Amino acid sequence: MAKSNTVLIRLISTADTGFFYVKKKNPKKTTEKLNFRKYDPVAHKHVEFKEAKIK
Repeated sequence: MAKSNTVLIRLISTADTGFFYVKKKNPKKTTEKLNFRKYDPVAHKHVEFKEAKIK
């Protein structure tokens, strides 16, 4: 079987609440780091989430 092209990444909140989302990314297609504005339920508002490695 062929190997999967996607890798899992963490989207960590910039509000320093420790909340994160997990997302799949194809590193061959999207080489830049991902930034999303998503809801942080700990901070109760929308904040910027930045890409980081899953440990």
